Amino acid sequence: MEFKHISVLLNETVDCMMVREGGVYLDGTLGGAGHSSCIASKLTTGHLYGVDQDSDAIEAAAERLKPYEKNVTIIRDNYRNAVRILKEMGVGGADGILLDLGVSSWQFDQGDRGFSYNYDAPLDMRMDTRKDLSAAVIVNEYPEEEIRRILRDYGEEKFASNIASNICKARSKKKIETTFELNDIIKDSIPAKFRAGGHPSRQTYQALRIACNEELDVLENSLDEMADFLNPGGRLCIITFHSLEDRIVKNAFKRFENPCTCPPGFPQCVCGKVSKGKVITKKPIAPTDEEIEMNPRSRSAKLRVFEKTK
Repeated sequence: MEFKHISVLLNETVDCMMVREGGVYLDGTLGGAGHSSCIASKLTTGHLYGVDQDSDAIEAAAERLKPYEKNVTIIRDNYRNAVRILKEMGVGGADGILLDLGVSSWQFDQGDRGFSYNYDAPLDMRMDTRKDLSAAVIVNEYPEEEIRRILRDYGEEKFASNIASNICKARSKKKIETTFELNDIIKDSIPAKFRAGGHPSRQTYQALRIACNEELDVLENSLDEMADFLNPGGRLCIITFHSLEDRIVKNAFKRFENPCTCPPGFPQCVCGKVSKGKVITKKPIAPTDEEIEMNPRSRSAKLRVFEKTK
């Protein structure tokens, strides 16, 4: 299947990056290179580093970025390692860093990857297929209490306890191997009157995907390093797709701008913590009605931007 993905908030993001022709840019979630191809097209003496852990994305991005290959380096890895890798390559800093979080349209539509509850497929959900931890391991091997916590904390699932309990009952009889087997368990765990607001598996699949790929931990543990890696005037642009991600980004940007931990009544700061820069987006940038109509999956997207102090 051809790798197809509609880049969300494309123009808004590239505009916020303020790309200059000799700058250095990092796309930590390269995907099909929708954003990156626009950035690379603006570079003459500058360079773009694109990072992704999905082999299919890497292959598609390499093809799309061929016209700009002299200004592009593609790396297969998790963005949590991107700054370290660039430093090892001798890169001193970036003028812009982009993270487009979540799952690409292609990954959802590629049935055998197990990201979607709409296709009967093996339970997988790994963005990096080299990793051992899959959704099947979580569902079949994790303790009931841990599954409940994952569904509650990462999926904000009201019926986390019911679902976790029924998963454990089902797996005691037979290993849960496919998405449709899991769908049936989830459906039976949620009272009929609460199933009207969309597919009953949506929140559970989000939770399992986040846990399988350590998405929130990776995000939370990468932001400080990325902000510090920015050159003066450089910008960190992050697109999130659910409240858990957005909360992490919002709080981190707020802390970067105002890190002071002194009590409010202190006449002057004594903690010694210095601001890294300023938040450009006091309110996140959201897709237009026209974009949502063209790409319904963009509906929940939010773009936040932070600028390093000059």
